[in-house]
Amino acid sequence: MEEQELAERCRQGDNLARKELYERYAGRMLSVCLRYAGDRETAQDLMHDGFLKLFDSFDKFTWRGEGSLRAWMERVMVNTVLQYLRKNDVMNQSSALENAPEAYEEPEGSSIDVIPQKVLMQFINELPAGYRTVFNLYIFEEKSHKEIARLLGINEKSSASQLTRAKATLAAKVREWMKRND
Repeated sequence: MEEQELAERCRQGDNLARKELYERYAGRMLSVCLRYAGDRETAQDLMHDGFLKLFDSFDKFTWRGEGSLRAWMERVMVNTVLQYLRKNDVMNQSSALENAPEAYEEPEGSSIDVIPQKVLMQFINELPAGYRTVFNLYIFEEKSHKEIARLLGINEKSSASQLTRAKATLAAKVREWMKRND
């Protein structure tokens, strides 16, 4: 079934279409939730909550061409995770990385290309929740510090600082990995 037809049938409440939508996109949506949640069990719970929100809000979806359904679903998933993080005050519970420098040297792009994606995602997952959330919103969702501040209830300087510390920590992990795997 084409994406547009699948979306329309889901909008109409067709349970077979909803099942197909879930089967087609669950893996992708789980990876979105995993980027933010930090553990698989929480990510799975959030993904299921996200799908329930999707099914309840199909009347808000507007077809804008191929890929628009997936993009809309990803936004719903990110918003579901952010709502969870705000509700549980994760941003304020997040421990700071004591020795994360404010300045760092970015690794060369070619060196990062040799690191398996699974390893890079694990590095991101190991960041404290606040750093990980800001990093994901800035890098993957392409949000500005102003937007991140609004979404998370923090100020722009805090967003920028957390992003810098996240990048510095990740750069150190990349360098360490490169030394071990040279």
